[in-house]
Amino acid sequence: MSIEIQEREGKLTSADLQRLREKAQFIRLETIRLIEIAKTGHYTSVFSAAELFAALYYDVMSIRHGEPAWPDRDRFTIGKGHAAVGIFPILAEYGFIDRKTLDGYTRLGNPLGDHPDMTKVPGVDFSSGSIGHALSNGAGMAKAAKMSGKAFTVFTMLGDGEMQEGQVWEAALFAAHHKLSNLVAIVDRNGYQLDGKVDDVIGIESLADKWRAFGWETHEVDGHNLEALVPLLRRVKADTSRQTPVCIVAKTIKGKGVSYMETEPGWHLGYLTPDDAQRAIDEIKSKVI
Repeated sequence: MSIEIQEREGKLTSADLQRLREKAQFIRLETIRLIEIAKTGHYTSVFSAAELFAALYYDVMSIRHGEPAWPDRDRFTIGKGHAAVGIFPILAEYGFIDRKTLDGYTRLGNPLGDHPDMTKVPGVDFSSGSIGHALSNGAGMAKAAKMSGKAFTVFTMLGDGEMQEGQVWEAALFAAHHKLSNLVAIVDRNGYQLDGKVDDVIGIESLADKWRAFGWETHEVDGHNLEALVPLLRRVKADTSRQTPVCIVAKTIKGKGVSYMETEPGWHLGYLTPDDAQRAIDEIKSKVI
């Protein structure tokens, strides 16, 4: 089956769901494999977003295999750039990078690093690392698309800790003012940031109400429930009558899929011993969420 994505309409089938669940599983397993090469990495930040990545790249976004320069390709920017290790295997599946490049992840001379670099990796639309800038970048792309008559959609993923950055809200004001209906922000609301629980560091609730107050159409969804997530993303992308940008607050679990990571925030950055890695792999393989 080709993984070239065209806009899909109609009911989400059981075959669609199974395929997307398997892709989320693939993202988690490849994340473990690549971090084994790097000897350190952000497992849990990828695991909370695995279903979001799968839904976007394998169902919702318009992408052509082997054509990262296609002008009408949907764009994706990510603020939580430390989760890029979960995106690189997807880009390899699309033929944007050689699969062999994955095997040298983070090694000297390899284009793939802990954060994505748009100057080195085809299909990467924003070089993220410093939190807070991805939405500004995405808004600029969406505005450019409107000005040039392009129909692509810009999807921007933000961490919930990133909501503490003032530039996010400046970009939110800009996007609403310019009626950037082709911009979709997705907040990975997993509840944790580097320093602990997000709401212990600086509280951000009521998050959905904040986005609505800034002029965005806003939805809340279980970010691991593909049966709810995919139809929502499809509807948002297909709606040509809307005059506002969209924010989706995706409620997720940091480390989802590996039980001992779900209950331990210290796995934000780390390295698995061989025994722990095998435990994680076995658990991920034993279930398709």
